[in-house]
Order: sequence, then C-alpha cells, then structure tokens
Amino acid sequence: MKIDFEKSGGLVPAIVQDTRTKNVLMLGYMNQEAYEKTIATKKVTFWSRSRNCLWTKGETSGNFLHMTDIKVDCDNDTLLVKAIPDGPTCHTGTDTCWGESNEENPLLFLSELQDFINRRHEEMPEGSYTTKLFKDGVKRIAQKMGEEALEAVIEACTGTNEQLSYEVSDMLYHLLVLLTDKGMRIEDIAAELQKRHAPDWDKKRREAKAKGEMK
Repeated sequence: MKIDFEKSGGLVPAIVQDTRTKNVLMLGYMNQEAYEKTIATKKVTFWSRSRNCLWTKGETSGNFLHMTDIKVDCDNDTLLVKAIPDGPTCHTGTDTCWGESNEENPLLFLSELQDFINRRHEEMPEGSYTTKLFKDGVKRIAQKMGEEALEAVIEACTGTNEQLSYEVSDMLYHLLVLLTDKGMRIEDIAAELQKRHAPDWDKKRREAKAKGEMK
C-alpha cells in the first residue's frame, strides 16, 4: 500500500471507523512512524499536532482502538482505519467525536452470519452441521426451514416470546443456508422488500401482470 505522506507535509488524515457498526468514530492524523506503529501494535496511533509527538489512542484513558484493517484512498493521501473500540472514543466520554451513539445494529449480524455460512459452503469442514445440510441437498434444507417455520408459528400462537425468538432464529438460520445453496444472500431479499416499499411498486406490478396476460 502506497501512502503519500509528503503531499501534506508528512501527515495524512486518518478516518477511524468502527469495524462492527460501520460508524465513523474520529479523525486523526498519521505520519509514517504513527502508521508503522499502528501496523506493528494493532493499536491505532496518531501524530499529535498539539504535542508534536506520537499518541496511541487510549494510552491514558484505556479506551484503545484495536485496528482490524487500513485502506488508503484513490489519491493515496487519506486513510480509512477500521477498528474495534474498547470504550468511548472521544475524550469527552461520548462514543464518537461528534457526540453520536455507536450502538451496534443487530441486523448487521445477518450479513456476518451469511458470510460465515458462505465460508462453510466453500470449505465444507467435517463435523459441521451446516456442512451436513449442504451435503444433504436443497430439498432437505428447504424441509428443515419449513419445519422451523411451523415451530415458529406454533410458538407464536401458544408459546412465549422467548420461545418464539428461539424458533424464528432457527428458521432464519436455515433460510440463510437455503439462500447460500441457491447462490443468493439475505441482501437480495432486503433489496426485494426495498423495491416493494416504493410508492409505485404495486402499480408497476399490475402493469407487468397485465402485459403478461395480454400475451
């Protein structure tokens, strides 16, 4: 990775993004030494312009930023640093330097889980239940999803919310396995729902159906 530190006098902006929530946490500046220390220690380190020295975020507060990835932009003069924070990022005690909440959206985990299932599909490790499902084939996967959906319906009618949550989780897991087996992702379903949410969706659907009937 080529970084042009000389363009702005030895420093480049470093935007820090939470690896899990995707929220922007802060902006700092790195020189070559700060960048190299970040890579070596996996703890985000900046060059402090006010103190004129290296500064590892969290060295005083304990709220370190654990680097997971660094990318440079198309002009080679701005860094995107992905990290997992130990606590509040801002010195004022807020989650971000803009005073925003950095709570993780559990919905994002569905994409992470699908990524995991995709790896299972590629690697097919022995002893994995997911591997067994893929080996059993699409009909068995679809059957399992149907069974879990039925159990979810039963819990919705006669069980508790805790039991319903458990069964729906089983159903969603098997849905993700089914989608992976069919070469699809949960994002494809979200895109379909987003399309249906458009104000003119039903009109377009009726028009398409009418054209089909005319043929």
